[in-house]
Formats: sequence, C-alpha cells, structure tokens
Amino acid sequence: MSDGIFPNGLFRPWHGNPLRSRADVEQALKALALPVEQYRSPGGARVRLDASAAHFDQAAADLEGYARLLWGLAPAQAGGADWIDWEPIARGLACGTDPNHPEFWGWPGPRDQRLVELAAIGFALRLVPDKIWEPLDDKARTLVIDYLRRGHACEFADNNWKFFRLLIGIGLDSVGADYDRGLDARYAAELEPFYMGDGWYSDGNARRADHYIPFAFHFYGPLLAALSDAPQGNVYRERARLVVDDITRWFADDGPALVFGRSMTYRFAIAGFFGALAFAGEEALPWGQLKGFYLRNLRWWAAQPMAARDGILPVGYAYPNLQMAETYNSPQSPYWALKAFLPLALTEDHPFWAAEEQACPPRTSTSIQRHNGMVIANPQGDAIALASGQQIGPANLWARSGTQKYSKFAYSARYGFSVESDPCRFADAVLDNMIGFSDDGIHFRIREENEKVLLADDMLFARWRPFGDVVVETWLYWQQPWHIRVHRVTTGRTLQSKEGGFAIPRAALGATERVEAATARAAIGTERDLSIIADLAATPLRRGKAHSAPPNTNLVAAKTLVPQLEGEIGPGVSVLMSAVLAGEASIMKLFSMGLPERPDMAAIEQVLSQRGAPVTVMSRSCTV
Repeated sequence: MSDGIFPNGLFRPWHGNPLRSRADVEQALKALALPVEQYRSPGGARVRLDASAAHFDQAAADLEGYARLLWGLAPAQAGGADWIDWEPIARGLACGTDPNHPEFWGWPGPRDQRLVELAAIGFALRLVPDKIWEPLDDKARTLVIDYLRRGHACEFADNNWKFFRLLIGIGLDSVGADYDRGLDARYAAELEPFYMGDGWYSDGNARRADHYIPFAFHFYGPLLAALSDAPQGNVYRERARLVVDDITRWFADDGPALVFGRSMTYRFAIAGFFGALAFAGEEALPWGQLKGFYLRNLRWWAAQPMAARDGILPVGYAYPNLQMAETYNSPQSPYWALKAFLPLALTEDHPFWAAEEQACPPRTSTSIQRHNGMVIANPQGDAIALASGQQIGPANLWARSGTQKYSKFAYSARYGFSVESDPCRFADAVLDNMIGFSDDGIHFRIREENEKVLLADDMLFARWRPFGDVVVETWLYWQQPWHIRVHRVTTGRTLQSKEGGFAIPRAALGATERVEAATARAAIGTERDLSIIADLAATPLRRGKAHSAPPNTNLVAAKTLVPQLEGEIGPGVSVLMSAVLAGEASIMKLFSMGLPERPDMAAIEQVLSQRGAPVTVMSRSCTV
C-alpha cells in the first residue's frame, strides 16, 4: 500500500524493480514464477492456485496452471536463465500425459480448454527441448507424442484458437514426431477469412477486434514465422508491421494499455506484441521505440497492487477482482500474462535490448481505426478510444458483462472501465461512459445491439434500442480535450435517463476531493485527476450528480467517483448533448475550464450522410 502503514511492496511483486533492462525483466518473471512452485502437485503435472472455478473441468484448469508458466520460462531459459528448476516441469509433462497416472490431464476433445494449453507445450518443446524433452525416457516420450497428436487432431474453436494447432505442430515437428501436416495447412487457410485489412483481424467470424488481435494474432503469427518455415510466415510478419501504428495508439505515453473487452485478467499480455516483433526480428518501429512501449507498460504494472499476499497473480486487473472475470477464467488463467516475457529469449546484445529506450513520440492528431470502429486520442497520461460497440447482441451476451466490456461510448487506459454490480439498482448504477434508461426506476437498459454503425471521418454513429419501442441514435466525436456525445431518443413513453463520464479513483483519506454537482454539469477533482460531464443542450434537460460507485466495479481502481447527468425524458423525440473530459489536472483547472461549442445537428447529420462508411468489424456475424 502507499499510505505509510503497510510496506509499498505489499501486493506489488515488482516493487523496486526499475524495469529498464533485460536483467530487470528477467527478475520480474522470476518474481511471478517462483511463488507458484509451492502450488505444484507432487508429480509436477498440475498447478492449482485457488478454489474458485472456470466453466471447464478441474483437470483442465490444473493443466492451465502447468502450461501457462511455460510462456515465460521457456524464453527465459533460451536466453540463458540459470534459476529455473526444470525437473518437476519435465516430470509433470510425463505424468500429465500418462492415462495411468493420478495426475493425468484427461484426454483432449473438440474445442477443449486443453487445446489452448497444449500450444504452450508445443512452444516449449520447440524452444527448450533439452529441458523438457530430452530428460524423458522412451515410454514417456511415446505418451507425450500420443497426447499431442490427439490434441492436434481435434477441432479447435473458430477463432484465434486455430493458431494453437499450428503451435502444437511445431512442437511435434521439433521432436521428430510424424503427424498430419495437412491439418495445419487447413487451419492456416481458415484463419484468412478473419483478416479485415491494414493488419487487423476479427477474432473469428464475430464482432470482436480487441486485445486478442495484438496479444494473439500478432503474437502467434510472428512467433510461428520465427520458429517454423510456414509459408504464411512472411504474411504474418507484414501484417504485424501494418498494424503497429494503430496498436501503439492503444498505449498511453506513460505505459498503460487501453482497457477494453474481455480477458483483461491477462493484464500485460498485450506487451507481448512488442516482444513478438522483437523475437521475429521485425523492426516495425525503431528498436528504441518498441522497447519503450514494452518497458513503459511493464513499469505501469509494477505500480499496481495486482498480486495476492503470497505473490500469486489472482483473477482481476489492476487489483484482485472476480466481478470482472469471464466464465473461462480459472485461478490459473492470469498467467497468460507471461506471454509478455517472450523477448527474454533474446540475449542482451540483440538490438531490442541493446537499443536506448526512446520516449513515446508526440501524438497530437486522432487515430481513426475504421476496422475496429475506434477513434483514439492520446492526451497526456492516457489513451482514450471512442467506440462503436462491438460484440453485442443476443448471440454474444455469453461474455459476462459483455455490454460493458464492448458497448460503452469511450474506453481509457488510465481509468479503465466499470462493470455493473446489480442490474436491479438503477440508483446505484455506475454507467461510466454509458447512458442508461429505466422505465420503473429500478431496472435499467444500456446499449446492447446496434442496428447500424457508421464512421464518417472522425465521427462515429450508431442506432440502437435499449427497449424494443425506444430508438437511440448516437453520435460521438472529439473536440479535444473533450469528446462530444449526442443522443437523439425517440420514445412513446416517459423514461428516466442517467449518463456517466469517466470513473476516477477516490482520493485517499485526508486528501483533497472536490465535487461539483449542479444543473447541467457534474465535475469531480482530486489532486491527481479530474472528470467532467456537462450538458450542452440549449435548454438543459439534466442535472449533475457526483456518484460514489459501488466498490470493485472499476477494473483499475477499487473505489471510484463518477460524474453523471440524470433526468427524465418525455414521450416524443429528445436530443441529449454532452461534453465529457477526464485526465490529469489541478483543482483550479477543473473549475475554470470552459465548455466546447454546442453540436450543430444539421452539420453532423450532413457529414454522416455524405461520408458515413461501415465499420469493418460490424460486418461480421454476431456469433460466439
């Protein structure tokens, strides 16, 4: 903690690590990996960190704990680490693949979680066979090959999972095992329809262009290009180069990455994108810039209370938090974050490590990302994306809190986003960067399914229905440092509405916390942050409220304040206009800042009609 009562390193396993060099990064891996060993089973095959559960069986969850460590340990060993005890890991591989052993992982089946984890084993077999393969006797080797072949032959989910078959394949190939290479060719071909252009994929035939693009597609692709002679290798390299400018805009100049979508418990896995470029020898940006984005992200994480008291990474984001978890997050899931340690496979004299770290370059214009439906600005200390609303609709509500993870109007690296804790408490709803409607004052609805999405220059438009008989047309655009929201609501009945700005951390006890809640405006300021939402309508329809959000709803800060505008909408057509801002500021700046100009409805409708074009990802099927 930072209040002087508890040591600063409590819950911060990287506290005191400057994270400036390869040695520092290896030490960071060591700080995460060694505490896990106390939870390894006697046979070495299973790792179980807690009693909570995912939707898959316990044996698969235990395999997850075994395998995900390999994403960090194998590169570190390849780069010369001398502190890793591989004996229980090699022993675990033999025991876990032996159907007669009590620690047997169970046979892999179609779309089985085991297939995900076998990819890490294939990777380790390719990278460090002397540690994980050569110690095995002939019987164990036969069992391992049989197990991997069975997994390789299974059907994988129709998304980034198709890469896992290719990774299992390079593992089998590296130990001289025969297997059906035609299956690899089929899945490599089946990945192609997910490609949208300019380096962007969707994660399957679905409306998802989230963190899985940099930390999956553009991690596995360059990795395969570097470790195999796959004919797609050059394609994977080129696409990673194409997307790098867009992905760097997801990062604030001081390190954190955009908090958006599902699987945020994988934390700094996204830094693996820069590591994969380095591993594949792709200087998509000058080495010093790539190194800077990579290390700044890790340094931001070093300041977060991300670990449990025994040094284990629990489910959560900046702090432990089961509320934001997916149903597929077991207690071992967070160790996919170790993908960030791929560049440890490179020695200190590699250009990535040898280069002098460069500061984040200036980014004054917005980044218009038409494939994923985002318009991103990078004010000091943040990356803020105006978003069109991905992966929504009845077919995609399988993701817990999916509407809050994909459908908000704006997402931030600095402030994250919040998930609602109770759909039956409209008075307590967080609604950060979202508008909610209620017809009874208790239950509420937000954006779930878009009927239409367009991008016109740097303006996003969406038409959606919170209720079947209520239509909302939303326009979003930047007027920096503000962003502007316009909602044209058509309803045949009276509704209550509430719209929030960015959720910011509450000040510590005794620190200054300034709040303004008045007609047409709500503003909150601390010594570190400000957050404002202001009604821009000529005749304001709403009043301001400074809302203390329920604890543990935000992914970055456990306790937050949210400025909100609330009011009543009568039957007919109502136009709600607001200006929203959040960022580093002093208290004086907060209460002296002027508002941007009121939107000109005729002008923004003209821009939309003349230049509106579809967002690529929204053309995908709305499927799981």
